[in-house]
Amino acid sequence: MNAKSYEEVFMKKKVLQQRVQAVKRYHAGENPESICASLGKTKPWLYKWISRFAPDDPAWCADQSRRPLSSPYRTPAEIERIVELVRWNLYNKGDFCGNQAIRWEMEDMNVQPLPSLSTIGRILQRRELTHRRTGRYTSKGKKYPALPATAPNQTHQIDLVGPCYLTGPVKFYSLHAVDTAINRCGIEPLSSKAAQSILDAIYAIWKRMGIPENLQVDNELVFWGSPTHPRGMGPLIRLCLAYGVKLWFIPPAEPWRNGIVEQFNDHYQQKFLSKVSMASMSELQHESLAFEHRHNSTYRYSKNKGKTPLKALAATTPRLIFPGRSDAPKHPLDKPEEGFYHLVRLIRSDCRLNIFGEMFPAPPQTQYEYVVATIDVKDQRLKLFLDTIQIEEYKYQLR
Repeated sequence: MNAKSYEEVFMKKKVLQQRVQAVKRYHAGENPESICASLGKTKPWLYKWISRFAPDDPAWCADQSRRPLSSPYRTPAEIERIVELVRWNLYNKGDFCGNQAIRWEMEDMNVQPLPSLSTIGRILQRRELTHRRTGRYTSKGKKYPALPATAPNQTHQIDLVGPCYLTGPVKFYSLHAVDTAINRCGIEPLSSKAAQSILDAIYAIWKRMGIPENLQVDNELVFWGSPTHPRGMGPLIRLCLAYGVKLWFIPPAEPWRNGIVEQFNDHYQQKFLSKVSMASMSELQHESLAFEHRHNSTYRYSKNKGKTPLKALAATTPRLIFPGRSDAPKHPLDKPEEGFYHLVRLIRSDCRLNIFGEMFPAPPQTQYEYVVATIDVKDQRLKLFLDTIQIEEYKYQLR
């Protein structure tokens, strides 16, 4: 035991002795004021230990826990137990067993109340279930319909960052596009998420990067339209259909499916926003274009064998197609009469297919599988594919 530990033990023993002696002196008839004055304590302190005195309990003078007797907001014990069992079940099967995976399993089990991700994390901490799997993770074979990324402009991933703030403050958003084959980027700042602003930003990026064959986005509301009119084909859907771009929506709550642009978002935050001081949208526009060019001309990627995105582009013979108009089409665009757009979805235990909030029954063989839901604009049909094989079809009247 070191000197500090000896000192802590001595002080604790001294405090206990003070409490015992104070109560003894009070019971012997000594005046409370003189007891408190000699010990440097207050009357509430003295009466506290007098009330705690228990001649049959030698530990009466020890400190007691300050923990409340009840915790009305604590998660019920049975929910904690379910979290623990689900976590062990996923872990033992070698599946992902993080907070989100556990919550999905509990949703499938119709557990109520369903705890939040942060609550699940605290439960795992309390029960010491935060250890990670040892060894390399082995995929369990859930095939995901990934898009091609072998040539420039085959596939772009786009994402909307914000709201962010300039000095002033000035609120803005930033639309990012990344070519998944060579990591060439496009950056376009916006003052709002209005439909015309989104059209202008994407069109401006296409004028610099070219029109992609495939465009992959998350389920941000501005990308698909309106929750009250999920079949109305929002501005981005109509723009892509007008220019022959195959639009793909990744599964909800799976941002890693757009991992290339998500990684670029971090790069944008660390190398641009946190380092460049700007006070107006015009400055932001100028600096964003400069950063876009700097990234494309100077950053080297292993997927490009050490080349920058622009050098990787020059090393190929791509046939880049650019928009013919000088300005973006005006919102609202005409309703398309033909074309397709696609949604990738994971079918869970309830075998329900979620199309922008509308639920459709999915065949039993799709349970725990990724499917592609393709909306055929001309035929007004929703077609469901598993491993490129169509397994179901629904009426889907577009509005």
